[in-house]
Amino acid sequence: MQQQTAPDTAFSNQGPIPMECDAPFLKVKGELPRELNGTLYRNGPNPQFDAPGAHWFVGDGMLHAFHLENGRASYRNRWVRTPKWQAEHDTGRALFGGFGRKLPDAPATAIPDGGVANTNIIFHGGRLLALEEAHLPMEIEPGTLATLGSCNYGGGIKGPFTAHPKIDPVTGEMMFFGYNAAGPFTPALSFGSVDASGVVTRFDRFEAPYTSMVHDFVATENHLLFPILPLTGSMTRAMSGRPPYAWEPEKGAYVGVMKRNGSAGDSVWFRAENCYVFHIMNAWEDGDRIIADVMQCEEAPLFTHPDGSPTDPIKSRARLCRWIFDLAGNTDRFTQTYLDDIKGEFPRIDDRRAGLSSNHGWYACANPDLPMFNAFSGVMHVNGTGSRLGHYQLPAGDGISEPVFVARSDDAAEGDGWLLATVYRGRENRSDLAVFNAGDIEAGPVALVQLAHRVPDGFHGNWVGAA
Repeated sequence: MQQQTAPDTAFSNQGPIPMECDAPFLKVKGELPRELNGTLYRNGPNPQFDAPGAHWFVGDGMLHAFHLENGRASYRNRWVRTPKWQAEHDTGRALFGGFGRKLPDAPATAIPDGGVANTNIIFHGGRLLALEEAHLPMEIEPGTLATLGSCNYGGGIKGPFTAHPKIDPVTGEMMFFGYNAAGPFTPALSFGSVDASGVVTRFDRFEAPYTSMVHDFVATENHLLFPILPLTGSMTRAMSGRPPYAWEPEKGAYVGVMKRNGSAGDSVWFRAENCYVFHIMNAWEDGDRIIADVMQCEEAPLFTHPDGSPTDPIKSRARLCRWIFDLAGNTDRFTQTYLDDIKGEFPRIDDRRAGLSSNHGWYACANPDLPMFNAFSGVMHVNGTGSRLGHYQLPAGDGISEPVFVARSDDAAEGDGWLLATVYRGRENRSDLAVFNAGDIEAGPVALVQLAHRVPDGFHGNWVGAA
């Protein structure tokens, strides 16, 4: 597997922690807002055992839960008990190298790799789900973080399920997709929806222009958009020991636009300059136009060309970019306009505006004075045009996770609330949960929940309010 590994950063927070623990009474510096009653769940790779050549992306999922209530804070972390994790736990060593690859010295009876559930965690339809885009969701018991098993909604869905489903804030419907839907390295994508009560109401498939790693997608009030970008998958490469996923710009960049209540056969395919996008900030409709704000790279990061040569690290840094699709225009092209030069990732909004026009967004950003990839050490706050509203920079050596917005109340104005993010303290080799006033991040955290250990660099998380 000649996957390109993540470049070294100034931090030492990608390594796993070796334990599960409970911390019922955490020290709080400052004062936690009394409106914050609920749990911030986070997910990320935390390998149980070292596996030779394994990419960071394929580490076992570990969940971190910060419970906040009446100004107090507690913490719990647990590995997700996937079949892979359980088999390796019972054997006492690594059996799989990731991407479904069994290690040469693994016993013949070792079960196939069933995924790592390490990318996101969401709550919908009464279920808490740990997600990873190549497999079914894993259901988790809220509070205890016990793994309840895989969830296919009573057989309503089959195959891969995205780590980035979209929940309609008006109807409560959850929309999802999965790539490699007809098997590994196939161009088929599945898509569907689950209603607010947790019942699958649609499940279908269509063929994309080619096999692509599709990490995220776009949902607006009336449309779904599927980016097919030239980070391509190939069974031939995988079987011959070459990179299974690689950057092939000659394939071109496509985005399929489908009506939410329409047929996949009626999709319209738009073209644009080559790029790669891991994450969407938000998207909405403006008459006959669809506007999507994304974190766009000129080349895919963390992966190589088909011959194993690396992509350009400068072109592989994501920046906030606006896509505009003119559905009434006589063109199959869409426009791409960068809105800022600062490097960043993990964009979030006030989720009550998901798929609708929004005036506030936040993302983890790099220090503009340091030429480092993936060293997210600040938070950016932007308005609906992408202009900066605020920028907070951490002290040198510290790093920050995806910032998660929590509204002050159900009826609070958009952007009125708090921003929660884990912060790695490099000099102390431990982590805090930082709580910002979302409208004034430049003032710094209003409260810090202090841990005695690290929360390793992870991917995504969400807030679940107290019932």
